[in-house]
Amino acid sequence: MKMDLMSGYKGVVGLVFGNENSSNEDRYVERLLDRISNGKLPEDRRNAITELQAVVSENQAFQLAFGAMGFPVLLSVLKEERDDVEMVRGALETLVGALTPINPSKGSSNEVQPALMNTDLLSREAECIPLLLSLLEEEDFYVRYYTLQILTSLLTNSPPRLQEAILTIPRGITRLMDMLMDREVIRNEALLLLTHLTREAEEIQKIVVFEGAFEKIFNIVREEGNSDGGVVVQDCLELLNNLLRSIASNQVLLRETMGFDSLISILKLRGSTFTFTQQKTINLLSALETIELLLKGGSESDVGKDINKQANKTTLVQKKLLDHLLILGIESQWVPVAVRCVAMRCIGNLIAGDSKNRDLLASRVIGEEPQVEPALNTILRMLLRTSNMQEFIAADYVFKSFCEKNADGQSMLASTLTPQPYSMNHAFLEEDANMSFGSMLLHGLTSGENDGDLETCCRASSVLSHILKDNLQCKERVLQIEIEAPMQSLGAPESLMHRMVKYLALASSMKSRDEKSNTSGNSYVQAIILKLLITWLADCPSAVCCFLDARPHLTYLLELVSNLSETVCIRGFAAVVLGECVIYNKSTDSGKDAFGIVDIISQKVGLSSYFLKFDEMRKSFIFTGMESSVSYKSFTRSSAASMADSEDVNENDLSEKKSRDHPILSSILDSYFVNLVKSLEANIREQIVKVYSQPKIKVAVVPAELEQKSGESDSEYIKRLKAFVEKQCSEIQDLVLRNATLAEDLAKTGNSYQSEQRASGGSDRVQVETLRRDLQESSERLEMLKAEKAKVESEAIMYQNLAGKTEADLRSLSDAYNSLEQSNLQLENEVKALKRGGPSTFPDVEAIKAEAREEVQKESEGELNDLLVCLGQEQSRVERLSARLSELGEDVDKLLEGIGDDIGAEDGEDSDDDEDDK
Repeated sequence: MKMDLMSGYKGVVGLVFGNENSSNEDRYVERLLDRISNGKLPEDRRNAITELQAVVSENQAFQLAFGAMGFPVLLSVLKEERDDVEMVRGALETLVGALTPINPSKGSSNEVQPALMNTDLLSREAECIPLLLSLLEEEDFYVRYYTLQILTSLLTNSPPRLQEAILTIPRGITRLMDMLMDREVIRNEALLLLTHLTREAEEIQKIVVFEGAFEKIFNIVREEGNSDGGVVVQDCLELLNNLLRSIASNQVLLRETMGFDSLISILKLRGSTFTFTQQKTINLLSALETIELLLKGGSESDVGKDINKQANKTTLVQKKLLDHLLILGIESQWVPVAVRCVAMRCIGNLIAGDSKNRDLLASRVIGEEPQVEPALNTILRMLLRTSNMQEFIAADYVFKSFCEKNADGQSMLASTLTPQPYSMNHAFLEEDANMSFGSMLLHGLTSGENDGDLETCCRASSVLSHILKDNLQCKERVLQIEIEAPMQSLGAPESLMHRMVKYLALASSMKSRDEKSNTSGNSYVQAIILKLLITWLADCPSAVCCFLDARPHLTYLLELVSNLSETVCIRGFAAVVLGECVIYNKSTDSGKDAFGIVDIISQKVGLSSYFLKFDEMRKSFIFTGMESSVSYKSFTRSSAASMADSEDVNENDLSEKKSRDHPILSSILDSYFVNLVKSLEANIREQIVKVYSQPKIKVAVVPAELEQKSGESDSEYIKRLKAFVEKQCSEIQDLVLRNATLAEDLAKTGNSYQSEQRASGGSDRVQVETLRRDLQESSERLEMLKAEKAKVESEAIMYQNLAGKTEADLRSLSDAYNSLEQSNLQLENEVKALKRGGPSTFPDVEAIKAEAREEVQKESEGELNDLLVCLGQEQSRVERLSARLSELGEDVDKLLEGIGDDIGAEDGEDSDDDEDDK
């Protein structure tokens, strides 16, 4: 394998750099390696390794040539010449040069990278990793330093292979952990190596924690100055986050041994808080990421995740974490936007699902006497005023976490919603720091109409939807709020819901204007206001009644549903609002009841087109694949700098158009709202079908009307009956037309479904046909295998029977042989006994046998002679008869055919009979 790699590398040298250049470089590197391996003078060998280090670190062609042949030579130097420190240094420095990319930014992505190829080749050397780890125990500073650099390079490009190798080496990780106690340069290099080593390997993470990593990490952070430190603090926190990210037991160990005091101290702002360097920002972001990991409690697969999360929350609150987060996220105006956003996200995670922490946040105040205000008010002010989209999303997440399953908190916030005079509504938020939460929120909801900017109204609508979510009492309370008109002459006060619908229509017209001018300032306002309406109307008949009080509301929604210039998300949300007016409708007024709403939808939009809006909405990016919350990347050296520099975290990502819907909606429209819309869709479909199946009868047939009234003439009675019948016919015709419309809609729905089926039918048929052929071939192969199996089984039975028969024959032969042996032994014993008796008593057996043979031979010879005489006589007779027959014209051969065979057969039977007689 090694030779294949080397030959491949040599081939790449020729391919990339040309045959002439590569041969010169190969020969030069080969000469230097020969001097290192076979040189007699130590000084010459040192000079050769110095020359090799110089050319390898400066030229890619020499890097590639060295990678093809140099690693075994230098590893041999490291293994066998440990006493020559200068040679070992030179070998290690050469390896560092061979693994370090030269001008990595200049080459194209498809260009061969010799440093990466060399890293792969060196990591495949069996003795490489154990040898390098053993060098960490050397006393020489540069030996340890270069060794750590080589290990880091190997780990960066081949992490799985190096992680596996280190785990198999006794005390391998222990040696690396010992480097954290070494001199500063060695410590920093070892810290970087451990950071790479612990990113994905849980086994290594556990061993590193067992070796005292937490204590060593926080000691280094303190020595470097906590958040005011340099990149070393960032590396320490990245290593800490690697250890805490996936393993809940490591979080438990940190909480119960070291505690969270050292972590909290990193978040403290010291000295002049208005100076924030880029590195300090990154360090604070890394520490806040640690807080987020602790508030998460561990990976999703951990069984004890929830218990651990609650224990972490309790301990962190005891350590005054909320106060530090409020300072970083809200109170300090000098903190960078990126830090503020993450700090507020941590506040949201800290109070989510925890009533005590929610109450603690509600009781907190910001500022100093006399300029103090509740923390929630300050967060709301920031949400309404900030120009940064990510800061709005983070603050909105705080209110979402505060109101989630918190009826008391929602009621508390809703109770402060008191309208202000019109003049006060148009004052700037900063002019009155003592404004209540509700007044500030209403100010945001009703501002922006005059200057044509609905951004503030949109943000306030998102907060109001959190307050109203799943809380019927708050919905009823907010319905009573009326907004004062600018002038008494313009009419009576307007309800808050009607004002929201008015702003929704205004946003639509502003959006059309923005599209013509190629701007997108209000591209998501409609969706967020529609979210408020959907949340408000859900399970609240009073809100539905209030919405339908103004006839233009229904007309505008019908137009919005049918407007093809709107996004599928907007049309779908408008369809949901219309559906809520059906399923939560308790009105009995004609035209406003459920039947009237369904009738209008059928006439103006068409049921098939209406239901199609739901299908299109569910295919939008908000419902397919987009998470309800923004996913944040962990901070590393490569990513943290860009994130800290940005004044608008991920703002570039938000500007990328994945669809016509604004990407911010994936953050604001959370998973709860998406699930609510899905459940409402199912209820809307069911209720509309129910309304159509049980249509409202406009005129009740009263039997008394068919009877003639007293004093009524016949002509008047006939006239009244005729009018009644005409009215009935008109109503019947109306029902027939409506049912025809429904049938047409259902037919269109069926056709669209069939067209979709046909569109996908071609590929489905191909797939089904392929599967059918595969099944048929498999069945045929199965039958063949069954037949072969039956044949093999029959042969096995036959051979088994044959083996049994052969075994029986062998057994019988063995028995016969044993009996013959016994008989033979017995006869031999008798012969010996007879021999011992002497010749006078018994005759000579052998002599008797010889005489018998001679007599038999004489008798057989006589019989043979007689037989020959007879045969001669018979032969002469046959010859005479043959001549006579030939004269008579007979075919002698045909007459004699078969005569000898019959005689032979008779002779054989006679001989057999003779043998049987014998």
